[in-house]
Amino acid sequence: MSGKLWGGRFAGAVDPIMERFNASIAYDRHLWEVDVQGSKAYSRGLEKAGLLTTAERDQILHGLDQVAEEWAQGTFKLHPNDEDIHTANERRLKELVGDVAGKLHTGRSRNDQVVTDLRLWMRQTCTSLSGLLRELIRTMVDRAEAERDILFPGYTHLQRAQPIRWSHWILSHAVALTRDSERLLEVQKRIDVLPLGSGAIAGNPLGVDRELLRAELNFGAITLNSMDATSERDFVVEFLFWASLCATHLSRMAEDLILYSTKEFSFVQLSDAYSTGSSLMPQKKNPDSLELIRSKAGRVFGRCAGLLMTLKGLPSTYNKDLQEDKEAVFEVSDTMSAVLQVAAGVISTLQARPPLPVPSCVPAPGSAGAATGGPQRRPLGLGDRVLLPRSWDGAVG
Repeated sequence: MSGKLWGGRFAGAVDPIMERFNASIAYDRHLWEVDVQGSKAYSRGLEKAGLLTTAERDQILHGLDQVAEEWAQGTFKLHPNDEDIHTANERRLKELVGDVAGKLHTGRSRNDQVVTDLRLWMRQTCTSLSGLLRELIRTMVDRAEAERDILFPGYTHLQRAQPIRWSHWILSHAVALTRDSERLLEVQKRIDVLPLGSGAIAGNPLGVDRELLRAELNFGAITLNSMDATSERDFVVEFLFWASLCATHLSRMAEDLILYSTKEFSFVQLSDAYSTGSSLMPQKKNPDSLELIRSKAGRVFGRCAGLLMTLKGLPSTYNKDLQEDKEAVFEVSDTMSAVLQVAAGVISTLQARPPLPVPSCVPAPGSAGAATGGPQRRPLGLGDRVLLPRSWDGAVG
């Protein structure tokens, strides 16, 4: 069991298949930077509590800087026993600074360590995604302002209904994305809560100052209950739900544009930069960018539903099932980053091609009756059809 943070009571070897099944280093290596960041803060907490001397703290801090440099330069060497990022970093730290590295784990459990790392990583990711989302909204608003005089058919039930401005359609989707932007900021607030110092389940009995840890890691608040802190993943589910709803909005916008770009509609033309062709039919220009935006939404939904199914039957406090949260977060974060950037590219480069000048005599709701002297609320009759140009008649338009 050498090299395992949990191997103290075990004498036999773990089955190699179980080793691979249990390991998470293949994906939680994404946490290397925040794991070092959290360990630095904890070493300062241990020094203040009198559990490390200043010299020992400085030795650990210097070693952690070396670990971070190796990761940053791509020279960090993983070992077969490195089952997760915490084991890998602590093993390398011990190689660099000796046995004093073992003191870094005093009073700290991987239970509070991993959830601290995940919150730190997600806090950074939310900032990045928030910036990409705001950039997409800004692109849409700028386009709407520049093309506000383009008129466009509006649809209900996928039938031509009333004339609208092209800019009105763009902004209808921008408003939905604005709600997503606000929602992401709310999720980020609930991510920004420090669990470090909760130990495995019952807190830290060694006098480590959690307020110092909070300040060192720049968290907005401290968790209230150690049993809850190490096991709750509400913040992960909220993030995955945010991504699911945002992806829904982007998928609906993509569906509109896919239809509008067909020959049957010909309202927009996608840039070559965000289209592909056919290996057999050279006349085709396929909206693959939009189709992938639409399809990626399903993957995001699946991750959200999958984690909820994982959580629903767990007993109190930490269980290894929670290892499943990180793959979901990493995949969804990467997906949303790509989708937001591609969507911004599509919107900024497509060309609006309004089909016909919109007739000025298309009636507004209730106006047909007024124009013929009849009651406002009644079905359109034959006499009212003179108000509907052929290009806007559902039967021929």
